Amino acid sequence: MDERIQVYETKMKKTLESLEREYISIRAGRANPHVLDKLVVDYYGTPTPIQQVGNITVPEARIILIQPWESKLIKAIEKAIMASDIGITPSNDGKAIRLVFPELTEERRKELAKDVKKKGEAAKVAVRNIRRDANDALKKWSKAKEISEDDADDLEKAVQKMTDKFIAEVDKAVETKTKEVLTV
Repeated sequence: MDERIQVYETKMKKTLESLEREYISIRAGRANPHVLDKLVVDYYGTPTPIQQVGNITVPEARIILIQPWESKLIKAIEKAIMASDIGITPSNDGKAIRLVFPELTEERRKELAKDVKKKGEAAKVAVRNIRRDANDALKKWSKAKEISEDDADDLEKAVQKMTDKFIAEVDKAVETKTKEVLTV
């Protein structure tokens, strides 16, 4: 592949990786410690990721257990969870915090599936915007006589092939996550 369009492939890859990271935080009825990835706790005045202040385990399919390394952090962790958009009320026993994930209702599963599709569409739009940027750059190079028209056509076809590949990967990711969300 031509190094001039390599940068656009990298951008498309990053778009796909970003989508996959977003999908990790969508819970599908099972406890997934990644729902806590964006949470930060006030640790001696410093916002610190929750994973760095305690041990996070999944003792059962629908329970996440957070055991802080310092017991005085329990209140701060609880506060961070309550302020987040996880939608689960933590319970603590003085030593650890339990997050019990309720079984998802049919309605909630459908909402999550819609959200999955919406995020997938946004990723496809991003990939198409990257394609547009690449094609604009090709036209600019062609006008400036930096590349021949034949090269521009070949590169444009390569960009389209690359776009099609990433759109297909996004579709596959959407399909996989939708199936996961809808599975009871």
